Amino acid sequence: TSLSVAVVESRLPVFPLMNDDTFDARVYAISPANAGFLAQVGIWRHLEQARLVPVRAMAVHGDGAGRLDFSAYASGVPALAWIAESSLLQRELWETAKRQGNLTLLCPATPQALTLDANAARLTLVDGRVLRARLVVAADGADSWTRSAAGITVDVKPYDQLGVVANFSTARPHRDTAFQWFRADGVLAWLPLPGERISIVWSTPRVQGEELLALPADVLCERVAAAGGHALGDLRLLTPPAAFPLRLMRASRSVMPRLALIGDAAHTVHPLSGHGVNLGFQDARVLAEALCAKPTHVDCGDLALLRRFARARKEDVVMLQTVTDGLQRLFAAPGRPLAELRNLGFNLTNRLPFVKDALVRYALAS
Repeated sequence: TSLSVAVVESRLPVFPLMNDDTFDARVYAISPANAGFLAQVGIWRHLEQARLVPVRAMAVHGDGAGRLDFSAYASGVPALAWIAESSLLQRELWETAKRQGNLTLLCPATPQALTLDANAARLTLVDGRVLRARLVVAADGADSWTRSAAGITVDVKPYDQLGVVANFSTARPHRDTAFQWFRADGVLAWLPLPGERISIVWSTPRVQGEELLALPADVLCERVAAAGGHALGDLRLLTPPAAFPLRLMRASRSVMPRLALIGDAAHTVHPLSGHGVNLGFQDARVLAEALCAKPTHVDCGDLALLRRFARARKEDVVMLQTVTDGLQRLFAAPGRPLAELRNLGFNLTNRLPFVKDALVRYALAS
């Protein structure tokens, strides 16, 4: 493409040294569609393949006798998703950016002021430099400075939960299976890592999350193993637990003249579906395709162009936010009749191949 791009990053990234025995506690489940996108832009082939784990099966448990099972083999695909460490992805994204001939990296550089007008966007940096562009893309996270500087408001729904993450070694092999339990005390996911290792995400009320962070290693191991019914035997802690607050966030608008929001700057979702990062990658893909396909006479910051991008992404984002928020509220609600109903729903879905196939096809393509 003939587009000239600059990336403004406030600090030089520092990537932890990883070896065969150390793994990042923050991991992502990359959908096949987004693995394809990362391959298309030249990133996937540079990732260390030995550190990528295919999810070939998923076992999802309700808070009673409900269960859902998914299989890559039954769906006719190589993998339902790929588990990749956050630092692994970030390192290669950074290295790929440095290799682009039409991309200028401004780092470290901190924005100070943003002006959007009919002819251009101007970004003033703390060091006095002024950048002039046809379009500014806000990809700076849930607490986006760019979004705030543009005066875009957000609707935030705190869940009063923490996402507790940690890595463990397991007594039994996971066989490339991801596990998830919808429990009275939150949603627990076990994600496969290379070898006999897993990474967990336990989305749990803040009080319990803080309690988990304070537990001695052996007690935490037993607590996590018991919560998962000892599905993989005894656990041994590999990384100290960490946590991040969970919230649902919607920006009041994702585009305006000369500005587009993508990823967490535009929307956040509950992590129970594992699709937050996938939404961001799809935002980037659709926006890039719109910019590359536009006629030469159309301005990159043209509002009509940006609105088409926003419309193309709205359905997926709204649907995923609605479904994940609904599931979170459904399983957080107390009461035996409701528990029986939601677990019945799991079992009915598990017995309907065409419904399960539709769920898998959506997840693969998102």
